[in-house]
Amino acid sequence: MNRRLLRYAVLLLGTLAYTCLTFVWFSLAAYLSAVTADLSLTATQAGLLTGAIPLTYIPLSLVSGSLVDRVGPYRAIGAGLAVFGAAQVGRAAAGSFVAILGLTVVVGAGATAITFGLPKLVSELFPADASGAPSSVYVLGASAGTAAAFSLGRGLLGPAAGGWRPLFRLTGLAVLGYAALWLVVVRLAPLSKLRSADAAAADTDDEVSLATLQRDVFRVFASGSMRLLVVAGVVYLLVVHGFQNWLATVLEARGVRAPLAATATSGFVVAAAAGTLTLPVLSDRIDARGPVIAACGAACALGTAVLLVPGVPAVVGVAGALAAGVGAGGISPLVRVVPAELEAVGPALTGTAVGLVFAVGETGGFLGPFLIGWLYDLSGSYAPGLAVICACSLAAVVAGRRLPV
Repeated sequence: MNRRLLRYAVLLLGTLAYTCLTFVWFSLAAYLSAVTADLSLTATQAGLLTGAIPLTYIPLSLVSGSLVDRVGPYRAIGAGLAVFGAAQVGRAAAGSFVAILGLTVVVGAGATAITFGLPKLVSELFPADASGAPSSVYVLGASAGTAAAFSLGRGLLGPAAGGWRPLFRLTGLAVLGYAALWLVVVRLAPLSKLRSADAAAADTDDEVSLATLQRDVFRVFASGSMRLLVVAGVVYLLVVHGFQNWLATVLEARGVRAPLAATATSGFVVAAAAGTLTLPVLSDRIDARGPVIAACGAACALGTAVLLVPGVPAVVGVAGALAAGVGAGGISPLVRVVPAELEAVGPALTGTAVGLVFAVGETGGFLGPFLIGWLYDLSGSYAPGLAVICACSLAAVVAGRRLPV
C-alpha cells in the first residue's frame, strides 16, 4: 500500500474516533427529554447539562492542545477514547443531576484530546496547502456521529436496547473496544514514514513542562489573525451546540411531533456536513479562507433569523435551521485549517492554536444551549435565546472579512 493510501487509512481511523465522540456527546441531547424526566431536571439544569462538555473545553483547551503538540496525536487520541468511553459507561448508572453532570464533564475532558488530536494528525500527514479536504473528512465523521445519535441512537438503537441507560452502557463499552484497537493499529503502522514535509520541517521538541506550555500559548495568542479566528470559533460553537441541543425541543414546542423534530435535528447535522464537504474545498480553489468564513457567518445569522419570525410554518423554520447548518459546517474545518497556514503558528503549534480557538470558543458552545434554556425559564419562549445566536453570528462576518488569508 502506498503512502498516500496509508495516510488516508490512518485519517479514516482517526475520523471514526471523532464519530465515536460525537455519538457519545449527543446521545444525551437525543435523549434529553427522557433523561430530564427520569432525573427530574429543570430546564435550566438540562441546559447546564447539555452545555457541560463545551464548558469543560474552556479551562482545558489550551493545556490539552499544547499537550497534543508535545505527545503527538496518536497517543492523545487513544487516551481520549478511553476516557470518554469509560465516562459514558458511568453515565448509564447515574442517579442524580450531580452524578450525570460530573461524568459528562469527564466526557468533555476526553473529548478535548480528539478535538485537538485530529487537526494535529492532519498537520502530521498532509501539507498545509492541501489540508482542506482531509480536514473536511474528519469533521464529516464528527457530523455523522451526531446525526447517528439522533437518528440511530434515539430512533433505533435506544428503543431496541431498552432506553437511554442501556444505550449509554453499550456505546461506552464499544468506545473502549475501539480505543484498544486504535492503540494496536498505531503501534503497528509505519507512522514515521507517513509524516508530511511540512511537519518534519516544523518539528518541535517533546518536552512537557509549564514553561514550554506557556511559551507556546503566548506565541499563538500574540497573533492578531488567531484572535479573529477565535471570534469565528465562538460563533461556530454557539450555533452548533445551540441548535443540536435545542432544535428538536424548539420544534416540539411549535407542535412538531417528536420523531419528526429529531429528524429535523439530523437534517441540521446533514446540512452542516454539506457545508463541511463543499466550503473548505471551495476556499482551497479560490485561495481565500476569510471571505468563505464571512459568508458562513451570514448564513448562520439568516437561518436563525427565520426561526424568529412569528407564526412561521414548520417547514420554513426547518429550512432556516438547514441554512444555519451549512454555515456552521463550513466554519468548522476552516478554524482548524487556518492556524497551520499562519506564519506565527504553522504545523508545529497547530494543537495549541486550535486549543486557543476552543478555549475561548467554547464559551459560545456553553452559552448557546445554556442561554436558550435559561431564557426560556425566564420568558417562557425560545425566541430570546435564538435572537442572541442570530446577533452573535454577525461577528463571524466581520472576523472573516478581516482575516488575511
